Amino acid sequence: MSQSTSRSPIDVESLVENFNYRRVGKYALVVLFLGFFLVPLETGIMTALKTNSAIARSLPFAPPAGEGFTLTNLEYAFSQLTNSFVNSLLMAVPATLLNVLLASMAAYGLTMVSWRGQIAVFALFLVGVFVPYQAVLVPLSQFWNNMFPLAQMLEPLFAAIPFLQGGHSRLVPLTITHVAYGIPICTVLFRSYYKSLPNSLVEAAKIDGASITKIYRRIVLPLSLPMFGVVFIYQFTQIYNEFLFSFTLITGSNHPAAPVTLILPAIGSSTEGIDFGIRMSAAFLAALPTIILYVAFAEQFAKGLRTESG
Repeated sequence: MSQSTSRSPIDVESLVENFNYRRVGKYALVVLFLGFFLVPLETGIMTALKTNSAIARSLPFAPPAGEGFTLTNLEYAFSQLTNSFVNSLLMAVPATLLNVLLASMAAYGLTMVSWRGQIAVFALFLVGVFVPYQAVLVPLSQFWNNMFPLAQMLEPLFAAIPFLQGGHSRLVPLTITHVAYGIPICTVLFRSYYKSLPNSLVEAAKIDGASITKIYRRIVLPLSLPMFGVVFIYQFTQIYNEFLFSFTLITGSNHPAAPVTLILPAIGSSTEGIDFGIRMSAAFLAALPTIILYVAFAEQFAKGLRTESG
């Protein structure tokens, strides 16, 4: 006795009707953007791991094979960037911390404390956001070199510190410059965040007799941690990658206080041409501190962005 298996015919028309073209378009767009951003990154990594001959005879995005693979580029780039890493961190970390703390206090005073002239002062902060770097380079150089030579005053002190040289004193005016230039934009970011906080907590603390300083320390500061993550990442990245102020006050890549941004353009250059493997290795190594910072503060960064957008 034969058994026949009955199969229902495939309803092609219903499949076409249920096909979500919008979802497919979204995924295709995501894949397109991933390729747009990741292919150059993959190409840079492959270039950093290749010898000069392998770079010349292979496609840029092709992985190194056999004798074309090398770690010498990374070793050489790291040896060239070691001192500049320290200089950049000595400048960027204190400048960012001061920026974030002072901007938070300024935004608190401009948002949750009522006083005469508040709008005019906030307008000055807004003006400071839009002052271009190029407009202040000459006055900046004149001020720190002629009017108030702070680096020269501090040079004997830095010469007496182990592992530092007298020339590292130039990092002090550079750090102060970044603090002064970064406070306006950081204040605006904090102010927009404080505007979204419930005012009932502050009013209740005032009724209980809490002072302005105590309200900031006990209520506003703990609630500001997500925004601290956002502003810290933003400002550290800006200061760490900045070039014009460093070039104006440090003056060259041969200076002992030269940060990464001054050293990086000279790495891999020679009379024979540009060594793209060494230069690409140096570029990836120079980006490591900001990448580590993004990973470390990723949760706070996401919370701060969600709160501000909400």
